[in-house]
Parts: sequence; C-alpha cells; structure tokens
Amino acid sequence: MIDPRTIDLDALNSATKYPSISTYHELDKKNGGLLETATEFAGEVILTEKVDGTNSRLIIFPTGDYLIGSREELLHARGDLIANPALGIVDALRDLADRITPPDEGVRVYYLEVYGGKVTGASKQYTGQRTVGYRMFDVADVPGSLMGWDRARISAWREEGGQSFLPEDALHVVADKEQIPLTPRLGAINAADLPSGIAPMRDFLAERLPSTRVALDDGAGGRPEGIVLRSVDRSVIAKARFTDYERTLKRRDSGRKK
Repeated sequence: MIDPRTIDLDALNSATKYPSISTYHELDKKNGGLLETATEFAGEVILTEKVDGTNSRLIIFPTGDYLIGSREELLHARGDLIANPALGIVDALRDLADRITPPDEGVRVYYLEVYGGKVTGASKQYTGQRTVGYRMFDVADVPGSLMGWDRARISAWREEGGQSFLPEDALHVVADKEQIPLTPRLGAINAADLPSGIAPMRDFLAERLPSTRVALDDGAGGRPEGIVLRSVDRSVIAKARFTDYERTLKRRDSGRKK
C-alpha cells in the first residue's frame, strides 16, 4: 500500500498535476489572440461553467492520508501542524479532505476550483463579502506504480493524457457520494451544432452563460469567466473564455478602422 511518508513526493506532485487544457479556438502564439481554427468534437458535448479561481488538488491515499495542493505544489499533509497558506487553499479544503472516502488502491485525486475571497482579481465577480467557495471539476485515479518513474517520464505521461479521469456519469456518482458540489452543468449540445467561428462563439458564450451560476453572496458582480467543453468520455476537452473572444474581436475592429 502506498505510504505518503516514504514515496517520492516530487514524483507524486508531477503525477497528480492537472494537465493543460487548450482553448476552443487556437491561440495565436504571436499576439495571444484567437485563430479561426476550432477544436474538433464528435457526438455529444457537455458544457460546464469555467470558474475563475485557483486550481487545487486533494490527493487521497488508501490509508486515509491525504495531501492538499495547488496546481503546482503540495501545500499540506494530514497531521501537519503547519500548512502553506497560499491562496487560502488548505483552509478551504481541509474539512473536505478529512471526510473523503479513501480509495481501495492507488491514489485518487480530486480537482477543485477554490474561488472567491481574495483568490484572484475576479473574486469580486463571485462575492462581495470575501466569501470562499469550491467546486469540483474532475477526478483522476493514478496507479501507485508511477511513483517509481523519473519525473521527466511522469511529466510526459501526464501531458500526453496518461491520467485516468472519470467520465461524466461516474463523476456525478462520486460528487453525490462525497457531497461535493460540481462546477455548474450548462447542458449538452451536439458537436455539429457548436459554433465554428470566433464571433458566433462569443455570442454562444453570452447566450449559454449570461452570468455566473456560482455566486457566493448577493454582493457578487456576476460576470462569468467562460465555458469548458467536454466530450462525454472526456477524450476531448477545451475552454472558451469571454476575455479571449472580446480581446480578439476588439483587435479586429481596431484593425478595420485604421
């Protein structure tokens, strides 16, 4: 059985990091704008709200031990007297980590967005009273055998899709069992009906998510960050952010006026 006190924590950190997600429309490396090339989906596509907070991890072991981490580093282990206070992640998630059901084998990783408070510059869109909340957006199972790999191999495995994420139906089962709120589901759409152009996608975002669905109090500004698009089996995933589309279209309009 995996013991967090004896394994290589650098290897564990790398194996449990959340992989990068591409934008729905390709990013132009020259200026950070969007290109007209859109991500290809097939079949049903699930839409969820993208919450603007900080990417966080709960790493749970069969022993009941756990680690809490940000996207890049491990912040706290069960039983520690001192925790890294970065972004309020540990304070927000420690009670949840204490009650989560341990896996039978390997390592189970819960990925959550901690938001509100003073977490990001967009926190005021979710709270007027510095309230902090969290929403789960993914769960992955990581085999313990990876802990013997070198970090370069683990990193390549992760970025090439090696992590085993739960599909949508199983994710709902875990969320219900552990009583963890998910990022809001905005419905599903056939891939053939997704907008292919940049301007139509901006309008699609506004129609599907006119305001955030995760406001923490009445003082929230309410402006959402965007939408995450996932195939049902999670084989394809992309993000579409309001600011990317607004910036791109504004630049285009400016160019036409010159």
